[in-house]
Amino acid sequence: MRGKSFVLRLTAVFAAAVLALSGSPAGALTVKADPNTTITTSAGLQIPAYSGSPFVAVNGNVPFFTKGELTTKSFEVYSDLDSLGRCGTAYANVCTDTMPTQPRGDIGPVKPTGWHTVKYNGIDGNYLYNRCHLIGFQLTGENANEKNLITGTRYLNVTGMVPFENMVADYVKETGNHVLYRVTPIFTGNDLLADGVLMEAESVEDAGAGILFCVFCYNVQPGITINYADGSSSGPAFTGSDKSTTASTTSSSSKSKTETTTTTTEATYIGNRNTKKFHRPDCPSVKSMSSKNKVSLSSRKEAIADGYTPCKRCNP
Repeated sequence: MRGKSFVLRLTAVFAAAVLALSGSPAGALTVKADPNTTITTSAGLQIPAYSGSPFVAVNGNVPFFTKGELTTKSFEVYSDLDSLGRCGTAYANVCTDTMPTQPRGDIGPVKPTGWHTVKYNGIDGNYLYNRCHLIGFQLTGENANEKNLITGTRYLNVTGMVPFENMVADYVKETGNHVLYRVTPIFTGNDLLADGVLMEAESVEDAGAGILFCVFCYNVQPGITINYADGSSSGPAFTGSDKSTTASTTSSSSKSKTETTTTTTEATYIGNRNTKKFHRPDCPSVKSMSSKNKVSLSSRKEAIADGYTPCKRCNP
């Protein structure tokens, strides 16, 4: 009966999304030159333009898996990068066997297409972009796999994708069952930055009774204008007190970009892969943290870029 609670949680999430989609203004964000543009995938799938919710249900919230794909054999498949260096579909049958057994490693060296290190006011942690795992680390333990990392906004990573990843992880840990899981980044033409990702998941042993969703998560950031051709952007200039300041990134053409950054002071922090919070090493929360959830982070910049948020207890 545990699986039923996950379905109820998913239902509540989608109900909130429907309300948001029906009543939220587009806000200050420009997704494309025409903010009302409908996204059309290469397979002809129509995705409505972003209108205030981080995701939208697709295909009646039913994934596109066939019955023949449902299996209890674990696997992971990551598409080769295309001619532009962009990621393709990441596909796995998630189970306890695929979950990480080692601490999370450094993914900083990977620079996915469309990557810029840029900060703005009004964003949690200030950094616009994260290195987003297509299949979250907590599900398959992939670290610096360039075939599994895209440039994603903070909003896409934390508000859009992570809640679904957490539900799948919790379900697998509680039941020991398998979840067929597929994430496909959607690019328009030769754009280097994805419009968003299509996330599909279905629990196998209970035929979707525990986990069943098919959603498109938008790669947007409220209040920021983004050029999807190369990932350049503009928005409220960062005016924080640390040593890193970046007003914007600009592009004179679809292939050129300018980026202005300075390096922040390096420090060591401890991340919690379960709560996605990072802490100072002497934070009381670290002492009570399970060793399997501890992740060593070399800097605040790395922690935020990897999707962690600051602990409100020690304020790292």
